[in-house]
Amino acid sequence: MAIEQVTKPTTLSHEGVGHIVSSHPSAEGKGFNIGDAVGFLYITGCCFECEGCLVHNMHCETGKQVLHGFAVDGYFQEYAVVDYRNAAILDEKVWDLTRAAPVFCAGITAFHSVDSCELKPGQWLGIVGCGGLGQIATQYAKAMGLKVVGIDIADANLEETRKLGADAVFNSKTNPNYTEEVKKLTGGGCHAVAAYTNANVAFPGIPPLIRLGGTMMVIGIPPKPFEVSAMDLVLGKYKIKADSTSIPQRMQKAVDFTGKHGIMPNVEIRGGLEALQGMIDEMKQGINTKRTGIVFN
Repeated sequence: MAIEQVTKPTTLSHEGVGHIVSSHPSAEGKGFNIGDAVGFLYITGCCFECEGCLVHNMHCETGKQVLHGFAVDGYFQEYAVVDYRNAAILDEKVWDLTRAAPVFCAGITAFHSVDSCELKPGQWLGIVGCGGLGQIATQYAKAMGLKVVGIDIADANLEETRKLGADAVFNSKTNPNYTEEVKKLTGGGCHAVAAYTNANVAFPGIPPLIRLGGTMMVIGIPPKPFEVSAMDLVLGKYKIKADSTSIPQRMQKAVDFTGKHGIMPNVEIRGGLEALQGMIDEMKQGINTKRTGIVFN
């Protein structure tokens, strides 16, 4: 499976929320009404029902699946067409729509990743990569009663993660002893360590942080394959799992948990489209400490 390459100008953004202003007859009787606040995932064109779609919508057997913001226009626009099968109603009494858009990619991915670690309250989750994904994962982990240790090479990211509830943070670039310190703090290593980074250099450092029998959760996608020890896996030293935004059929659990616990992404609203170029420039420079967004009033 390969993501279709864009060959024409395309509106960016694959994270969005909004209000329904009109609906197609196919959505009648599906529980949606004009004026409802909704959040939505970002894959369109798929059937949502075949064997491939029940694994991930990018595996749809029709071959018609595409991503908003990549091959078709995304959500940096006043209006967008989304499939009702890919949407969820949001209660505006508990959802702050100005900050909620990242939930429908980063947030749901983070929820699934923490939930799929199958940890018990009081156990330790290590978060490698404390950018936007790692920060919202910290919020989910704390709401699930877990202890969190954040690891990153940027002090600004670590400070944001600490503000969001991390029990401890370590700079893996400036602290050569961070692995030993994490093991001491956690009593032998984290019960699970989730990688929210795409930096290849970070992955070899993850297994040493995991306690015997723990879990390595892969979320970030490094550009090159990373090596693992087959012997470690066979002997149960640790196991590897992975997760993603996944499919709409799994979305409601994440949406309900998010609303119940009042979890919102650590996002800074910059204004309207005039702020977009500055956001892109900061992203390219790697100086963002939180997610940024725009609002259409």
